[in-house]
Amino acid sequence: MCGIIGYCGPGNTVDILVEALKRMEYRGYDSAGIAVGDYTGTLTVVKRKGKIADLQKVIPSTLNGSYGIGHTRWATHGEVNDINAHPHLNCAGDIAIAHNGIIENYAALKGKLISEGHVFRSETDSEVIAHLVSTFYEGDLELAVKKTIKLLKGTYGIVCIHAKEPNKIVGARNGSPLILGIGNKEMFLASDVTAMIAYTKQVIYLEDGNVVTITPDGYKLTDGTDKILDRKIDYISWELQEIEKDGYTHFMEKEIFEQPESIKRAMQGRIDKEYMTAKFGGLNMTNRELLAVERIKIIAAGTSYHAGLVASYLLESVARIPASAELASELRYRNPIVERNTLYFAVSQSGETADTLYAMRELKRKGARVLGICNVVGSTIPRESDGGIYIHSGPEIAVASTKAFTSQLAVFYLFTLLIARMRDMSYEMGKAFIQHLEELPQLIAKTLQTNSHVKNLAKKYSIYPNFLFLGRGLNYPVALEGALKLKEISYIHAEGYSAAEIKHGPIALINENTPSVFLVPDDMLREKVISNMKEVKARKGKVIALAVEGDEEVARIADDCIFIPSTHELLYPFLMVVPLQLFAYHCALELGHNVDQPRNLAKSVTVE
Repeated sequence: MCGIIGYCGPGNTVDILVEALKRMEYRGYDSAGIAVGDYTGTLTVVKRKGKIADLQKVIPSTLNGSYGIGHTRWATHGEVNDINAHPHLNCAGDIAIAHNGIIENYAALKGKLISEGHVFRSETDSEVIAHLVSTFYEGDLELAVKKTIKLLKGTYGIVCIHAKEPNKIVGARNGSPLILGIGNKEMFLASDVTAMIAYTKQVIYLEDGNVVTITPDGYKLTDGTDKILDRKIDYISWELQEIEKDGYTHFMEKEIFEQPESIKRAMQGRIDKEYMTAKFGGLNMTNRELLAVERIKIIAAGTSYHAGLVASYLLESVARIPASAELASELRYRNPIVERNTLYFAVSQSGETADTLYAMRELKRKGARVLGICNVVGSTIPRESDGGIYIHSGPEIAVASTKAFTSQLAVFYLFTLLIARMRDMSYEMGKAFIQHLEELPQLIAKTLQTNSHVKNLAKKYSIYPNFLFLGRGLNYPVALEGALKLKEISYIHAEGYSAAEIKHGPIALINENTPSVFLVPDDMLREKVISNMKEVKARKGKVIALAVEGDEEVARIADDCIFIPSTHELLYPFLMVVPLQLFAYHCALELGHNVDQPRNLAKSVTVE
């Protein structure tokens, strides 16, 4: 949620800031801006409503400097316009800040500052930070920032510069990601490693309460007690080409088609062929501790929540252990009961999702053991959890998650195998389970061949204003995910339901203008779903069916079919979701929408 960049060094500051903002535009794209300073003791701020491309049009060609900060915004306080764009200045115009997060007590702080004579230009909560720093500034920017953050309640990732201290940037973190990048006589601060991957792969992930001061020659990192920290330097494993489109038109398209490889990475090195089980290096749990687990609960939001729902079905049916998935935003505020011998999973692609992070902290405060399942190495949830699993999906740039969903599923299926083999699953059953898992990349590659057919269906159906997505069992959460994808990027209203539930109300919506997308795998619930299809057809509803190759009965009932390869009944969620991702993608293109940056959304939700 919002992207921050700070740079000081010998490079072209403006170009580096703008390029970094482009890399982070998926974090927010309502408006953007930069503040650049030089040795003359002046700051130049340029900001503009809209995309980074709109900002570039108004940056003077002569603008340059030796240090600066930038920001791409996802609006929380104040409408989207030039004035509310970051960076924000103090009254004198010699201090500039960029902020990611929400200052909960900004109204009280702003009122006090106004009473002292400060004049505010924007409607944002963030501007109070610049004015506070100016009130505390007595020649030491780091000290002024430290005094400022003691007054702030809420979440923040902050970068701050002062015209009187050229080539210095002060950053602070509490609840919003901020990463230090260490280059050769140049230093970076950013919300995301993608911002600086072209310049350095050496990073330090700041923790809550940390304050960092950078100059081209080095950095100083302190904690909330002003103790100087000697933190381990991490190495970014991603390559620059992984955050490029690589010949695809959109990042979403690229990421959908990367799924055969991303699933391979999620499983790589985690299958034990000797004992026909799974193995994970980061769980930090012994086999005895795993065997003592009596219940599993999964907390997540959005697409990750849907992956957790699939996992909860799978764990109960295969591993025979009670499991459930809950929305992190709801769990946090209902005073959850932490039961003995219950294992929790916090699932988040970014590892920074605010709702999931805060729910995890509440559970840990109550004594729960929480493992993280995340994609971004070094992010907050993996650092604060008791252990966990990286999905190794690679960078996911499109706002609508695709490959992370199937990689999360892959990890959950392997974890289910591990737990099941410790309980009732035999060696031969484990062997068969692994064989089916290892076939997935090839089957998904084959499923991707439906792309042209799905594109034609999108041309036909994108004119309709409402959709129902219907599935049963393991594929009910996939129906929820299909509906979410269509809403996210095509802005078509869509609802996901258990196919059995349409008789309990939603069937009232059925008419010739509301197509229903049915998921009809070859499993024990197939006949039930076919009955529901017939109920829709009897009411003149249009039916699009995702079915297994050769299913002529479904083909006779449905108006249109998308056929996927046959696999084990437990693995259909992987294959079912791919055409749904493609359908949403092509519908959005038909309607002329920005599939990578849908309106009102941001990739990483780091505020409540």
